Amino acid sequence: MINNREILETVAMISEHHLDVRTITMGLSLFDCIKGSKEQTASAVYDKILNSARDLVTVSENISSMYGIPIVNKRVSVSPISLIGASSLGYVEIARAMDKATEELGIDFIGGYTALVQKGATDYEKYFIDTIPETLSVTKKVCSSVNIASTRAGINMDAVKKMGEIIKQTAFLTRDNDSIGCAKLVVFANAVEDNPFMAGAFNGIGEGDKVINVGVSGPGVVKTALEKIPDADLTEVCETVKKTAFKVTRVGQLVAKAASDMLNANFGIVDLSLAPTPAVGDSVAHILEEMGLEQVGACGTTTALALLNDAVKKGGIMASSHVGGLSGAFIPVSEDIGMIDAVDKGSLSIEKLEAMTAVCSVGLDMIAVPGNTKAEILSAIISDEASIGVINNKTTAVRIIPAYNKGLGDRVNYGGLLGSAPIMKVSSLSPYKFINRGGRIAAPLHSNKN
Repeated sequence: MINNREILETVAMISEHHLDVRTITMGLSLFDCIKGSKEQTASAVYDKILNSARDLVTVSENISSMYGIPIVNKRVSVSPISLIGASSLGYVEIARAMDKATEELGIDFIGGYTALVQKGATDYEKYFIDTIPETLSVTKKVCSSVNIASTRAGINMDAVKKMGEIIKQTAFLTRDNDSIGCAKLVVFANAVEDNPFMAGAFNGIGEGDKVINVGVSGPGVVKTALEKIPDADLTEVCETVKKTAFKVTRVGQLVAKAASDMLNANFGIVDLSLAPTPAVGDSVAHILEEMGLEQVGACGTTTALALLNDAVKKGGIMASSHVGGLSGAFIPVSEDIGMIDAVDKGSLSIEKLEAMTAVCSVGLDMIAVPGNTKAEILSAIISDEASIGVINNKTTAVRIIPAYNKGLGDRVNYGGLLGSAPIMKVSSLSPYKFINRGGRIAAPLHSNKN
């Protein structure tokens, strides 16, 4: 039960500190949409999305009005399309059907243009990956992800090499809009099946037919709580973050339960990640600075982020019947005004961000780099992140944008939640021979736990 005191605290968090429900994401299984031809499969996918998610926007708006809680995004995630289109190879046609249904319903994004190739890739999955650049250039709301590694399987370095090339192609095909296709493409290690956040959301093969996953957010709420204890030691800082995360997650539980009931869907999970926005007062970087750093990127940044990530998880886990997704703190550069400011001032480098990904919720997220960055360097960045994820048994990811025809001193600008970002410097030292060796890096010893 949600009591009156919690309601009053929630009202204050919403009105004063940018608390919102970042997304209600409906996960849909599309395995019943596989038909004899690519046209029939695409048509069945379109019909299922349209029929199943028809009330998603209306219900979200009704819940928002009912409880006075802003719900920023309404999204859909679907079964990995590499599997759904395997028999017909009609991947682009399916993506167009997904995009059309999403546009008609007024949904913000649809995820699941996904392949899972952490151990190896079939011929149809290789063909699917080749279609990603075209798909992201001809659709507006389709998001894509590829899982190239896991702690259990190791790292598929052939897939790592390929994804560097795919990112470059995507940047070129969407060059007229700051290579925005790359902002809708994420490369994972240890991808989770119930993630409500784009661009990595997909409805896992172990999920139900229709599932509601909710992602909450509240960097501003956490920062405000820490402002009230400016001289506290780090034990009290941890306790304050935990208590605040509990309150924020209770909001997600309330919304997820209501949405599941109203949409006749299974209640999946609440993802309690702190997801920033470009708005002032909604920054994870500013939380770290409130802890005592002069600016994010300073020595101690990784420690502060580790404290924050762990405290958020500990505080939120008891507030919901099912916590999942990624759950922690996101550090996307373009979506966090504090991160942007730190990059502009030279305080934050891509190397420091990589260190931070060892303890954050995901990885290198919404990083803009020079358009002439070579494919093998992008692949090497992906392999570095995958190594962090595989060795530490955590999810890591890379969403990187080699902005076509842009270099140091330039910016990409997308507006909305995607925000804007300065172009970051990347080492030009060549990993060409290493990346082109290919093959598979074996799973670490500690993965053998049976």
